[in-house]
Amino acid sequence: MRKILIFALLFVTAPAWAEKYGLVLHGGAGTITRAKLTDKQESELRAKLAEARDAGYKVLEQGGSSLQAVTTAIIILEDSPLFNAGKGAVYTFDGAHELDASIMDGSNRKAGAVAGVKTVRNPILAAQAVMNQSDHVMLAGTGADAFARHVGLPQVENSYFDTEFRLKQLEQAKQKIEDEGTSFNITDSDYKYGTVGVAALDKQGNLAAGTSTGGMTAKRWGRVGDSPIIGAGTWADNNSCAVSATGHGEYFIRYHVAADICSRKLYRDLPLTTAAREVIHDVLLPAGGTGGIVAMDRAGNIAMEFNTEGMYRAWRLSDNSAGVAIYSDQEEAP
Repeated sequence: MRKILIFALLFVTAPAWAEKYGLVLHGGAGTITRAKLTDKQESELRAKLAEARDAGYKVLEQGGSSLQAVTTAIIILEDSPLFNAGKGAVYTFDGAHELDASIMDGSNRKAGAVAGVKTVRNPILAAQAVMNQSDHVMLAGTGADAFARHVGLPQVENSYFDTEFRLKQLEQAKQKIEDEGTSFNITDSDYKYGTVGVAALDKQGNLAAGTSTGGMTAKRWGRVGDSPIIGAGTWADNNSCAVSATGHGEYFIRYHVAADICSRKLYRDLPLTTAAREVIHDVLLPAGGTGGIVAMDRAGNIAMEFNTEGMYRAWRLSDNSAGVAIYSDQEEAP
């Protein structure tokens, strides 16, 4: 009888598997219009977003963790020159690349981040290593690169991240700085978007989020945006939601955007889409902050909220809903 009671107790207290699982991802927000993208560019972007989405979903479908799904999808985006992360990272004012990334586990609030790395091929893996193989949450600069080498992550020359498109953006940004007599701030949103990120929910009911970026074109003095800041660019908590952000990082930091969305959902019991809309449109935009987020909650609901003309985004859920979208009119293409 005692054995039966113990078995029954274990059965009752065992974690319930999620009824719905999946992921949602972004590839940056900004002044994205049909006039600015050729048919070829749009086709390539949609294909890469779908590739990352499907690779991450396959991990979940096979019983893998939300953390695995996040890193799988982000690595694909980091390895593509189409996005401002990894291979397609923007240039600093001095003509180099400084990359940031973060990741968070919603089951225990463990998190890891790197800022200003220059030689690690996939910054999201460096962030994950900080979370899993150190006592820290964030490492920066040469120390973060040294740590990545220490744990055996693939290294590259900084020139690996060079692309002709981003070099032209740097030249245009520096010309704008010269013409306007400014020292750093680039007001044209074309120069400050392109971050990638994922929010995911696995079959075990665990949430995770991750974000990776090359930062802002022509950034100087070791500038760091919101992407590696836990609570600003990335947040995950099984009690509420997982969020990855993209946009003008200084504002996302000041208004702790990712965590604020989840707090509104947790403490006010708001629907995820309502919480996201309040923060992105009612808090961030009036303050001058532009950009967007993707988010997922523990019930498998997703949100893709932005206050710009467009945001590269894709999603796939176990209820067979899936899509890829770019512009603000929410058009879909499975």
